[in-house]
Amino acid sequence: MKTSEINFKVQLDDKNVPEKITWDATDKPQDGPEKTKAIALAIWDDSVKNTLRMDLWDKEMSVEEMKKFVVDSIGGLATTVRSATADDKMADMMEELCRNLVKHVKEEHGM
Repeated sequence: MKTSEINFKVQLDDKNVPEKITWDATDKPQDGPEKTKAIALAIWDDSVKNTLRMDLWDKEMSVEEMKKFVVDSIGGLATTVRSATADDKMADMMEELCRNLVKHVKEEHGM
């Protein structure tokens, strides 16, 4: 059986705010850790039937980048819903939400 690992390293300042986030994976095409500005990790806890979440972002991530990250994450979850459950209605609703959020962000930032 094959084993794959994904590792995150988070450097914190004296107030425990992330200053630098890197990630690496055994199946990643490039060798060595790569820098990122944010991580959104969701883990299903089967024992309590609930989602454990960990959201981290560094000091350099702008508000506009964070909003795009959130919209992209919702869009990715819509794809997951469609492929994992075949619930097209739920996926369509999530994609519509993404379109509305993109419109909101563009209007807010004068794009």
